[in-house]
Amino acid sequence: MAGFESLECEHGGVRLRGLVARPEGTPSGAAVLMFPGATGPSDSFHAAMREVAAGGRLVIAPDMYGADADISSNQAAGTHFAALMANPPLLRERVLVWFETLRALPGVDPDRIAAIGYCFGGKCVLELARSGAAVRSVTSFHGLLGTHDPAVAGRVLARIAVWTGGEDPYAPPADVEALRAELDAAGADYQLTLFAKAAHAFTDPDHDGIAPGIAYDRTAHRIAWKGTIALLEETIDS
Repeated sequence: MAGFESLECEHGGVRLRGLVARPEGTPSGAAVLMFPGATGPSDSFHAAMREVAAGGRLVIAPDMYGADADISSNQAAGTHFAALMANPPLLRERVLVWFETLRALPGVDPDRIAAIGYCFGGKCVLELARSGAAVRSVTSFHGLLGTHDPAVAGRVLARIAVWTGGEDPYAPPADVEALRAELDAAGADYQLTLFAKAAHAFTDPDHDGIAPGIAYDRTAHRIAWKGTIALLEETIDS
């Protein structure tokens, strides 16, 4: 992709290749992992990466499937997504491999890392927080909220922001309430915002209307994005 570099790492015998957006000017040391949805990075996702990087942060978009994985269609990408969802311990391990890869990069302050995730990526960042990793904040946009290994009291170090839709079939009310109960029990520092009329993928104009229950919502997107930038400023920019 024009304007992006690549970054490779390995996990479980799988070669992974992510995207890198570098900040303009002098890097600040702050860094952000940005996990795309199940079908991979879209144009709007690339634009969001660039905007986060423009704030002086190094941005990495992890590859969760493999450098040779076919994601040329939603159906092809869905095969890789389903395989990871069927093996949640492997999924969490892979998220942690990317986190440690980013922490080890030259110029990155290992104490000033945040993570943002969309849909499937929202699940990835919540798993990162649940793991107890030393990540300063995580933001889930219309993410998948369930887990195989709930957060443990005193273990969650990240400040957590969850933005979800009241009409999202992939994050039904039962899952929202289960997450709230889980994070309360863990003593986590979190905010959970529900847009009552928003559907799944409400921040993603590239996938507007591709299936029932999926729709872009400009107002919800703008509110959630501004809140996310504010959280980055509070947790890793200072």
